[in-house]
Amino acid sequence: MATITIDRVSRVFPGGHAGVRDVSLEIADGEFVVLVGPSGSGKSTLLRLIAGLESPTSGRILIDGRDVTTVPPQERDLAMVFQSYALYPHKTVRENLAFGLRVRKVPTADVATRVARVADSLQIGALLDRRPSQLSGGQRQRVALGRAIVREPKAFLFDEPLSNLDPGLRLDTRAEIALLHRRLATTMIYVTHDQEEAMKLAQRLVILRDGRIEQDGPPAEIYRRPTSVFVGRFLGSPPMNVFAASLLDPSRTGVVGVRPHDVTLTDPGGGNLDATVELVEATGSEQHVHLRLEGAEARVIGVVAADREIRVGERVGLRLRADRIHVFDEL
Repeated sequence: MATITIDRVSRVFPGGHAGVRDVSLEIADGEFVVLVGPSGSGKSTLLRLIAGLESPTSGRILIDGRDVTTVPPQERDLAMVFQSYALYPHKTVRENLAFGLRVRKVPTADVATRVARVADSLQIGALLDRRPSQLSGGQRQRVALGRAIVREPKAFLFDEPLSNLDPGLRLDTRAEIALLHRRLATTMIYVTHDQEEAMKLAQRLVILRDGRIEQDGPPAEIYRRPTSVFVGRFLGSPPMNVFAASLLDPSRTGVVGVRPHDVTLTDPGGGNLDATVELVEATGSEQHVHLRLEGAEARVIGVVAADREIRVGERVGLRLRADRIHVFDEL
């Protein structure tokens, strides 16, 4: 297990584009941290800097207090799991799992024991003599996970490892990763663009935007108290509603944010605002109702129960939960 310190790290690419800008982050021993953000936010670049696959333009990276900024990847004792699996196609599952151990000259008996134990824990014991071409996508991802686990590294780095899986396998493999962390209690850093995946996996979220940390903390805390419109809209589905604060006449100027689940539909005149239904999306368990506010260009989404009857063109009142209204200074 390991602590990982990122000390004012920047990475500027040829041409002047900054992938990471003056990022500082302390990751505790055994912590599960998820780096999340839209495409181009710097999350994968930051992970590659930690792994040693990229070199910082400035700043330092430390593992257990040791400065590894210029240390090559193979000497950092970190295991990385990629989106593309990166398995050796000509080797069997057993050989893929054992390869890293043999390179490190682990005794043959220990290699066999560790491979068998990891294969059993990931339920791939029956696949040990197959090659990657004979496996499904989900099975290949389990082998990629196993190859990382069998090394018993100081920390695991995951670069969008579930992106190539279908929804069912994605859910199963996500649960396996969460259980793996609980069992091993090893430091894990996980990159994803999927905010739902991030919320469900992370002990701690680090939200990146344009190469900088926008907000950092426990998932529930960030969801309840976003510090910017960007964070408020990025986390949550449907995204947070945002409109001019003047529509509610609050004591502060700026913009107001309210999550769709905190919008209650009432009779016209029975809430904070009146609106007209423009679109109703049924999701199975609930309905997402798109509304246009009366006397304004703003639109709002509300969430209602699946069995509630609501029609396009209907006029309704909107009651916003007072203790869940967020007021931001600017967009």
